[in-house]
Amino acid sequence: MGEPEKKIGTPGVRCFAKIKVFVLALTCVYISKTLSGVYMKFMLTHLERQFNISTFIVGLINGSFELGNLLLIIFVSYFGTKLHRPIMIGVGCVVMGLGCFLMSLPHFLMGRYEYETMISPTSNLSSKSFLCIENRSQTLKPTQDPTECVKEMKSLMWVYVLVGNILRGIGETPIIPLGISYIEDFAKSENSPFYIGILEVGKIIGPLIGLWLGPFCATIYVDTGSVNTDDLTISPRDTRWVGAWWIGFLVCGGVNILTGIPYFFFPRTLPKEGPEDKSDETKNDKEEKHREKAKEEKWGYTKDFFLFVKRLSCNPVYMLCVLTSVLQINGFVSIFIFKPKYLEHHYGKSTAEAMFLIGLYTTPSVCVGYLISGFIMKKFKIALKKAACVAFFLSMSECLLSLCNLTLTCDNIPIAGLTTSYEGIQQPFDMENKFLADCNTRCDCLTKSWDPVCGDNGLAYMSPCLAGCEKSVGKGIKMVFQNCSCIWSPANSSAVLGLCNKGPECANKLQYFLIITVFCAFFYGLAVIPGYMVFLRCMKSEEKPLGVGLQAFYMRLFAGIPAPIYFGALIDRTCLHWGTLKCGGSGACRTYEVNSLRHLYLGLPAALRGSSFLPAFFILRLLRKFQFPGEIYSSEPQLTEMKLTEKESECADVHRSPKVENDGELKTKL
Repeated sequence: MGEPEKKIGTPGVRCFAKIKVFVLALTCVYISKTLSGVYMKFMLTHLERQFNISTFIVGLINGSFELGNLLLIIFVSYFGTKLHRPIMIGVGCVVMGLGCFLMSLPHFLMGRYEYETMISPTSNLSSKSFLCIENRSQTLKPTQDPTECVKEMKSLMWVYVLVGNILRGIGETPIIPLGISYIEDFAKSENSPFYIGILEVGKIIGPLIGLWLGPFCATIYVDTGSVNTDDLTISPRDTRWVGAWWIGFLVCGGVNILTGIPYFFFPRTLPKEGPEDKSDETKNDKEEKHREKAKEEKWGYTKDFFLFVKRLSCNPVYMLCVLTSVLQINGFVSIFIFKPKYLEHHYGKSTAEAMFLIGLYTTPSVCVGYLISGFIMKKFKIALKKAACVAFFLSMSECLLSLCNLTLTCDNIPIAGLTTSYEGIQQPFDMENKFLADCNTRCDCLTKSWDPVCGDNGLAYMSPCLAGCEKSVGKGIKMVFQNCSCIWSPANSSAVLGLCNKGPECANKLQYFLIITVFCAFFYGLAVIPGYMVFLRCMKSEEKPLGVGLQAFYMRLFAGIPAPIYFGALIDRTCLHWGTLKCGGSGACRTYEVNSLRHLYLGLPAALRGSSFLPAFFILRLLRKFQFPGEIYSSEPQLTEMKLTEKESECADVHRSPKVENDGELKTKL
């Protein structure tokens, strides 16, 4: 009975016993994982408003992905090649999908989103608490109903998003190291770079899809279908607007699980791609026998693991490369994560518009840089020392160019009592706010409410009541407030909902900012490949899998996790006005002081990346002490690996165990 079942099952999975099918499936996984990653970054602002949390907590949520990845990256990078790699990748995809589903769960548990407002959805209701009314019968205060306070505890459901993001990080861990090692083991040596190039295309397609999915979900109201959107008094440009973030997570979760299904049908090993002679078959048989023998010596792997860690720690070029990467990532992570927030508050764009502009001006430029850099290095066969110099100067040029954005400044939106006086005179950031003036003291207004309106005089007010408005007409977002005593305008004394728009001068500066962003992204793409080649070639062949895993470990531990947290905490310090919860607590920030935000957002990453050029400079100096028998793109891997001179540190001369010398599996190329 056993043999017929095998024969029946074999044709069903025979199509999966091909390396090209594996590459196609892995490309789909790359698309799905980058899609969910980019979408998560785009939705951070909406999560901040949905749960009424600070930017510090938002940074913690973002860093939770790196935490999940950190838990397994070293183990998977070193020990994963000894296990069933396709199944591990499939399990990782399923875990990523479950993480995305968990992140969308709070939407179905919290109920409707209630944004901070005192304005009634219609103008014909009896409640006019949002208008200026003299001699109110009762003092207006935030809701103190205990049941409402219990509802606010639901904001702690951001923990679901944090845990789901951790699961995403855990699930993504085996995809890159095990997928690439699987291709390297069973593909022709000349086809391997081409296959890896196809995977890089998947990394590009994912963000491009996210470029459409993110803005699409951001323009849909979070509770669409359960509320009448015509009654909303906020628009997508409002800092209280929350898009339908949960829709994208459901899409990403389903795509991740679907792309992982084929991996449960791939075999553990594949026949080597291309024709093989008898000598190759004999060699493969020996390697297979040796591989089976190695499975029985589990402690041997552990000993080799610590041996490789010691050798890498004693490699000065490797450690300096890791330090450079950590400093660079500290700057890049902060810039990328909070870029939508920066464009929204500094240039007056909605989050959906900011997402679209970021993807449109950044992704193609980076891709073109990748392609041109790879073509030039292969065409002219640039040696490793020259590649290091090229990466150094390109990266420095990109950093200096980004500093030009510091000169592109837009003023704060004039908000009476907050950024300017009621007479329109701009006031300093640290000046005590005076929300009441002679024109509105009779109105008994709440000074902490946030229902901004824009007056005909070009000045914004925190609420219609503080603007002294006595009458309202219209419905929803089209509501107009009239007879406003604080608005001195020769034309009219009315106001409309929302903050005033930034002027055309600020729109022109945004164009310059985006042009500089294009060139910065292009220079970044040019510098990445030669810089990564220096990192790869500073290790011996058998050290590369663990070396790459350790670098990822250090980058997550010292950059990916802490950078969003401390950067978010610093951004919170530039907040001008915090939202108010129903029980009187502070919610999400509504507006920032743009000059302080600009100096922090652009200055701190530039300082971090500038400090990375010091270890990079020492790398250039140390490379002079190494001899290179061949060029980067030599067909023999042995010719491209670094050989230490007689001046090499004694710390690196660690004696190899016989097992390490003979273990062919550990000599897998990256």
